[in-house]
Amino acid sequence: MRLVFAGTPAFSVPALEAIRKAGHTVVGVYTQPDRPAGRGLKLRPSPVKQYALAHDLPLFQPETLKTAEAQAQLAALAPEVMVVVAYGLILPRAILQTPAKGCLNIHASLLPRWRGAAPIQRAIEAGDAQTGITIMQMDEGLDTGPMLLQKTTPILPQDTAQTLHDRLSHMGGEAIVEALEQLDHLTPIPQDEQQATYAKKLTKAEAEIDWHQPAVVIQRKIHAFNPWPTALTHLDGKVLKLLTATALPGPRHDTPGEVILVEKNGLDITCGEGLLRLHTLQPAGKKAMAAADFANGHLLLGKRLGA
Repeated sequence: MRLVFAGTPAFSVPALEAIRKAGHTVVGVYTQPDRPAGRGLKLRPSPVKQYALAHDLPLFQPETLKTAEAQAQLAALAPEVMVVVAYGLILPRAILQTPAKGCLNIHASLLPRWRGAAPIQRAIEAGDAQTGITIMQMDEGLDTGPMLLQKTTPILPQDTAQTLHDRLSHMGGEAIVEALEQLDHLTPIPQDEQQATYAKKLTKAEAEIDWHQPAVVIQRKIHAFNPWPTALTHLDGKVLKLLTATALPGPRHDTPGEVILVEKNGLDITCGEGLLRLHTLQPAGKKAMAAADFANGHLLLGKRLGA
C-alpha cells in the first residue's frame, strides 16, 4: 500500500519499522520540527526523524498542517492511507480527506477509555486490569473516530509507564500491519460515548505523594509517573523520587509516611491504609538505587516522609 506516516516520539518508531518491513511503500514521513532539548538547548531531531533519515525515507517537518502549502504537499504524495501515531499536530479536515482510504490512528488504550494525551499513565494510575492498542479511523474529534481493530494486554503489578509504553509501542506496530492487510474487510465500530474517559496530560504538580492515601493508590501513582514526571516525597526537607513499590495489606495508620521497617527488599512505609514497600528510589542529585542501599547510609527507621 502507498502510505504516509506521521509520528514523533520513540513510541512511534516500531510502527514505522513494522510498516516498512511489511512491504508497504512509505512515500512520506511527517514528524514535528526539531526542538531544543538538553542543557544546551540544542535542536534535537525526533526519534521518527532519526529513523527516517537512517532508512532514506522522504521526510517532512511542517510547523502546521493548516496551510494550503502543507495540504498541497501531502496531496502531491497521493497516499492511499495516512498512519498517525503520537504525531502531536492537529490534522485539519483537508488533511483527513486527502488519503483515498483515510487516516488511521494508533492509540495506546482500549477506546473509548482514555482518550487524550496520557492514556498509558492514566490506565496504571486508575488501577485498570488491562489496556491495549486501538486502530481507529480519524475524524476531527479528539480520539473519537470509529474503531477498526483492538489488541489487549494485562497491566501487571510491576508495570511502570515505561515498561507498558515499550510493550504497547511494539503492539501498535503489529496491530497497524494487521489492520492494513485487512483494511478493505474491517467494519468500523462507532465508539460508545457513554463509556468515554479522558486521559489528561501529566503535570509536575501532581507528583507529590499524599501518604494519607491508601497504599495501593500510592503504588499505582508511583508506577504511572515513572519515568516522568516521577512521584516524589521529602525526607529531611530534601526531595526523594520514588520509582517502584509494592502495596501491602494492613490497617489504617495514625502517622502515615512513617518508615517502620528497613529490610533487603525495601522500606515499609505507613499509609492512610496498608503499607507501601518502596523498592527503588532516587535521592536529589544522584542516580536511582535500591531503597535498601539508600537505607544503609541513612537512619531511616521512625523517620516521617512528606513535605
